[in-house]
Amino acid sequence: MNTSTATDHITQAVGNTPLVRLRKVVPEGCASIYIKLEYFNPTGSYKDRMALAIIEEAEKRGELKPGMRVVECTAGGTGTALAFVCAVKGYHFNVVSSDAFAKEKLQAMRLFGAELEIIPSEGGKITPDLIPRMIRRAEQIGQQGDAYWTKQFTNADALEGCRKVGKEILQQLNRPIDIFCGAVGTAGMLTGVSMELKQANAATQIIALEPASASLLSKGIKGNHTIEGIGVGFVPPLLKKQYYDQVRTVEEAHAREMCKHLAAEEGIFAGTSTGLNVVAAIEVGKELGPSGTVVTIACDSGMKYLASGLFD
Repeated sequence: MNTSTATDHITQAVGNTPLVRLRKVVPEGCASIYIKLEYFNPTGSYKDRMALAIIEEAEKRGELKPGMRVVECTAGGTGTALAFVCAVKGYHFNVVSSDAFAKEKLQAMRLFGAELEIIPSEGGKITPDLIPRMIRRAEQIGQQGDAYWTKQFTNADALEGCRKVGKEILQQLNRPIDIFCGAVGTAGMLTGVSMELKQANAATQIIALEPASASLLSKGIKGNHTIEGIGVGFVPPLLKKQYYDQVRTVEEAHAREMCKHLAAEEGIFAGTSTGLNVVAAIEVGKELGPSGTVVTIACDSGMKYLASGLFD
């Protein structure tokens, strides 16, 4: 889509987000770090790509038809994106979420017309059992009546939307990419981007990221954390070993501090998972040296976390 021209439909505003080079938070001797600003999507998150692909692929197959309900469980990013798409397309949306997630996201889903059910958390933390409890409840609702459960953790349709991120990066950055790194939630973004980057250059390294306190992928630890949208407590089925080369962990405190630096020094106002991505990108960038190129993702907008204390 050419963003300089008018569009016929709000969904055509999904995608074609900027790719910018970080300047001030990157130390001397580090590789060039580029970040894709996915908060330029309509609901301020890369999840818009995933939600639109999931709904439209189901429509193409005839699995989702007018008058049906859409069902999903979510930390809020996917839910807000699905609520947006469902509002535009006229589907009723039943969403299961939790009080562990940002109030702004819960409110946004309601404003888009979603019917929201809250699963209580333990002290506001994302514990290993929280997401599985939400999934079980979404499954129950999905079995009631004429409903389409989008199953974001296993739905390969999501990759259609996420692969476009990889295609855009290749178009925007006319130089070899040494490393792409990204935090893992459903793993749709990491896998989709990897498919495109590795197809273009098999030498590109893909690094999956997770919170140090919940290092399930790297150490088998099912711990607690408060970084929304990632570290879901199980290995996501969309995370295939052929699409990533290693796993790294980042301390949550470092991710949160980086969010403040990104806003104050780079003018990039993004959430905690973005801070985690950038911390890791700089870490690997220092190992690569000044001739290297690292790309990562700004997952969503910091506007979604103003009430969470992230920027206090």
